[in-house]
Amino acid sequence: MKLSRPLSWFLLAFGVWSWVIWVTFIRNLWKDGSGLAFDDAGDPTAYFWVHLTLAVVSFVLGTVIGVIGLRGLRALRRTT
Repeated sequence: MKLSRPLSWFLLAFGVWSWVIWVTFIRNLWKDGSGLAFDDAGDPTAYFWVHLTLAVVSFVLGTVIGVIGLRGLRALRRTT
């Protein structure tokens, strides 16, 4: 199966976007001073663990989708 050039670029951009957004979110989560991510003792809360899990899953999916887009672009370059 061959992907079109626009679709390949979209998938690659989605993968990069996913990393940028979630890395920023994790940095903000780590520095959270509102009490949502860490309790008074400094221990991670359920909010922290849920959002960390969401970020890890998004990193994996973003990477897989980005690699599919990159492979699509490479395949198009070989055929032209």
